[in-house]
Amino acid sequence: MIRSLDNKLKASFMKTIVLLFIITSLCCCRQAKPIGSIESLDPDFDLIVNKNAKVEIIAEDLDWSEGPLWIDSLKMLLFSDVPANTVYKWTQEKGKEVYLTPSGYTDTIKRGGETGSNGLLLSPTGKLVLCQHGNRQIAEMLPDISHPAPQFRTLADTFQGKKFNSPNDAVFKKNGDLYFTDPPYGLERNMQDSLKEIPFQGVYLVKPSGEVKLLLDSITRPNGIALTPDEKTLIVANSDQNRLRWYAYDIMGDSLIRGRVFYDATAVAGSQPGSADGLKIDKNGNIFATGPGGIWVFNRKGKVLGKIKIADVPTSNCALTPDQRTLFVTADMYVLRIKLR
Repeated sequence: MIRSLDNKLKASFMKTIVLLFIITSLCCCRQAKPIGSIESLDPDFDLIVNKNAKVEIIAEDLDWSEGPLWIDSLKMLLFSDVPANTVYKWTQEKGKEVYLTPSGYTDTIKRGGETGSNGLLLSPTGKLVLCQHGNRQIAEMLPDISHPAPQFRTLADTFQGKKFNSPNDAVFKKNGDLYFTDPPYGLERNMQDSLKEIPFQGVYLVKPSGEVKLLLDSITRPNGIALTPDEKTLIVANSDQNRLRWYAYDIMGDSLIRGRVFYDATAVAGSQPGSADGLKIDKNGNIFATGPGGIWVFNRKGKVLGKIKIADVPTSNCALTPDQRTLFVTADMYVLRIKLR
């Protein structure tokens, strides 16, 4: 009887050890939470970001967060979870909540890949516009932003009769012109996908009339896109690790001229998590751009003023509040907030 009890205790002890080992292994496999720090490289940076600024986690447990958009009238942040085909909202009062699903793929045929929305923006008339990976189009949500529902109107989905790859990021001019990038990341097999109809990765202009114009076909992985405050220059990020650059183009009518490298970070590509992905430009022309290791802050001439360093996780995009006092950052499974000066 004593031996039998002893064996049972040993078996129970061994099961406990095995269970603890499994739990410990799972915890170790979980991605480390991001740790933020501030790196000032120029006195002008100190006028933008306080050296003691904290990187706060305001939302987590996402698959891949993208496309943050601050809606000031409703005091809410919208952001995409691309693989989950969902747009979430965040408010100070309630935290993270589902805002819209499906957000980027509405077909009934099951498919893999990153199907959800990516970049989010407001049209000049206040409508939510989504870069839809799965539907391979730029679409406008028909209901008001206060009453979201997956009802969409296509703004652009083809060029010369061929389906886009997967619109990624976009920006409006005040006159309604829409610029957007079209890399292959939303296609299930990326560059090797049999459904890919356009041989290049383009940067396009959609006129208010719906006419689509190709602006660039030379950037290998066009990604983030933004306009300078005077709307005279377009900045485009290339997330190709072999050509990790930001490019600048002067806008002349419906064309881009005088293309040049704004900044080349290829030398540090792969050294830290992250790539040249989304970016935003403040009222003074300073550029907040996701890059290796976190957020790079440039002045209008392409000088790196400093970095908001985010350890352990890649950053994908960012958003500024109208008063320029808060920066939101999407970073893998997290959404972060940094208070600015």
